[in-house]
Amino acid sequence: MQTFARKGGKQMSVFEFAIRLVAALLLGAAVGAERQWRQKNAGLRTNTLVSLGAGAFVLLSIEIGGDATGRIASYVVSGIGFLGAGVIMKDGLNVHGLNTAATIWCSAAVGSLSGLGLYTQAGIVALAIIFTHLIFRPIGQKMAFLTFNKSVTTQTEYQLTICCGMAIENHIRVLLMQMLGNNEKLLLTSLSSDDTSDTKVVVITAVVKAIGQQDSLIERMASRLTIEEKVTKISWEIIGTESDL
Repeated sequence: MQTFARKGGKQMSVFEFAIRLVAALLLGAAVGAERQWRQKNAGLRTNTLVSLGAGAFVLLSIEIGGDATGRIASYVVSGIGFLGAGVIMKDGLNVHGLNTAATIWCSAAVGSLSGLGLYTQAGIVALAIIFTHLIFRPIGQKMAFLTFNKSVTTQTEYQLTICCGMAIENHIRVLLMQMLGNNEKLLLTSLSSDDTSDTKVVVITAVVKAIGQQDSLIERMASRLTIEEKVTKISWEIIGTESDL
C-alpha cells in the first residue's frame, strides 16, 4: 500500500489519509445539513467544503512534519476568519450572518480535528454545533420573550423631530425624557437642538431605540407632545432596525 513519508520516519498510509478526509467530509456535512434545513446562506456544501479543506490542510501539515502542523493550523484559523467575514453583511443598522460566520469557523475546527485523527473529539464538536443551533436558538427566543414580552430579538430605532418655541425648549426636553424613562421598551440614545431661521423657533431631534417595533408607543408620545403650547410640528420615522439572525 502506498504511504506518505514524513519527517521523523513515521508514515501515513493512503487509507488512513482517506479515512481522516472522509471523517472531515461527513462531519462537516452533518453540520451543513442542519444549516441547509434552516435555509441559511452557508448550508450543506459550504460547511462540508470548509471542514474538508481544513482537514486537508492539517493532513498536509502532518505530512510536512516539524513545526508545520502548528503553523498551518494557525493559518487555517485565520483564513477561515476572512471567509466568515465575507458572509457578514451590514445594511444600515441591520447586521446579518454572524451565526453563519461562527458556524463556518466551527466547521473548520471539526475538519482540523478529523485531519489529526481525533475522530471522537471531532464528532463531539460537530454534535455540539448542531445542539447549539437546535436548542439554544429557541431558548434565546424564549428569554427575549420573558425579558421584553417579544419572541424576536429585534430593535427598532426611531427619530422624532419636534419644532417648538425657544421658550419651552427645556420643558419639552424634560417632558420627553420623563415619558421615555417611564417605559422600559424605549431608550433615548441622543437628544439635540438646532436653531432655525426663525430665532424664536428651535428644532429638537431625539433618537429612540425600542425593543421590537413600537410604532403605537411612539405615536402616542408624539400625540401627547402636540398638545403642549408653542409646539408647532412633530414628526417621527424609523431610521433603522437591528436583529440577531
